[in-house]
Amino acid sequence: MDALEFAERIVLNLPYDPNEQQIQLIAALARFCSPLSPSDSAFLLNGYAGTGKTSLTGALVRSLNEVNIPSVLLAPTGRAAKVFGRFAKHPAYTIHRKIYRQSSSGDAISYIATVAENRHHNTIFIVDEASMIGSRGDNGSDLLEDLIHYVYTGDNCRLILLGDTAQLPPVGCQFSPAMTVNVLKSLGLRVTRATLTATARQASDSGILYNATWLRRAMLTDPLPTPQLLASNFADVIPVLSEDLIDVLNDAYCRDGIEETILITRSNQRAVKFNLAIRSTILEKEEYLCNDELIIVAKNNYLWSSKVKGIDFIANGDVALVTKIYGTETKYGFLFADAKIQLPDRDIELETKLMLSTLTFESPGLPPEQASTLYNKCINNPDNFTPETPMSTRLKKLKSDPYFNALQIKYAYAVTCHKAQGGQWKNVFIDMGYIAPEAQGMEFYRWLYTAITRATHRLYLINPSVEVK
Repeated sequence: MDALEFAERIVLNLPYDPNEQQIQLIAALARFCSPLSPSDSAFLLNGYAGTGKTSLTGALVRSLNEVNIPSVLLAPTGRAAKVFGRFAKHPAYTIHRKIYRQSSSGDAISYIATVAENRHHNTIFIVDEASMIGSRGDNGSDLLEDLIHYVYTGDNCRLILLGDTAQLPPVGCQFSPAMTVNVLKSLGLRVTRATLTATARQASDSGILYNATWLRRAMLTDPLPTPQLLASNFADVIPVLSEDLIDVLNDAYCRDGIEETILITRSNQRAVKFNLAIRSTILEKEEYLCNDELIIVAKNNYLWSSKVKGIDFIANGDVALVTKIYGTETKYGFLFADAKIQLPDRDIELETKLMLSTLTFESPGLPPEQASTLYNKCINNPDNFTPETPMSTRLKKLKSDPYFNALQIKYAYAVTCHKAQGGQWKNVFIDMGYIAPEAQGMEFYRWLYTAITRATHRLYLINPSVEVK
């Protein structure tokens, strides 16, 4: 099958008639997937919200399957992988789970994630939400370099990177490395680049996509215009005053479920306050942790997954449901719980020890000074070690210490925008109160664009401090 025939197959797998820009992209993707494409080539697709990137990718995956070309779908987070897999109707995995293998770091208390051997042949790797890929991972490795190394050491394997450069870049980055042509070329790749900017016709009645498109276009102007949003013409964009928030949020929970509703705010401090208010006022939860509690993991964890088949590690950002609490205790000055949790994104249930103290810390996870305290108390615990116990023995035991390796968690009803990135919910509430005009620059535009594009059905603007028409 030549490139033209394969392009026609992609078009047939689309649920709508493509526009001219999409037709050109389909032709480029068909040429890229051809056996004649160089083995060191990569395809970079920057697709803005509402331009049909997801539908096109799904049609591409189905077409590859029909002509027996293997494809592997990847995303930076578990929730992003679940969303990607659902739209493409094909299994999707986190990048970490696919390309890394866990190994011990000798006397160190951490784990080393080494790049696994790529045993795939003639395979197209497709990575969604690539704009979230930072230059360095939690283990100190370069995630983008490791991904490229993994893919291109396979037999005639190639890489398609999908992303949206209007979104927030990775934490600590000024831009998205994986979406930058010069970065990819510096890693030895021949890059084909395409950008989707034309909003698909079927999205024209969506206020969510209208406002996302306005923000994205405004980012291209200099100077930046004063931000504004449009709600009056659309049923899916709803301004909400603070006095009405509890009722509107409760309605969303009752209509679509807690797991399909998220509140996005600007800081961990505000997320803690919103979470506590939601739990006490709407959910009527009085205990520190309850059954059916929705939590989000605040740090990668390798201990508890080691006893469960089909999961290499529990990732920072994974959402979990507490299904059973066996008991709580205070140790080393921290509060812990023994519990059973379910990871809905991977349909896995496991037993673990949870660190409850992090639930109300106004930081992304356990602050460095508390982490140091926990380390010193665990490694000098007289119940486990004598003064003569060698440090190597202590460090080895620390790797399996349930308290030192307790799963750090946060409540998952309200999160920061970086935590929400890669996920989608039917109902998204955006905390927009008290944003000074001088703070409404490019970073704010990216933050607001990213938050808005998390919504699929309804967007709620809480106390908007920008003009809403």
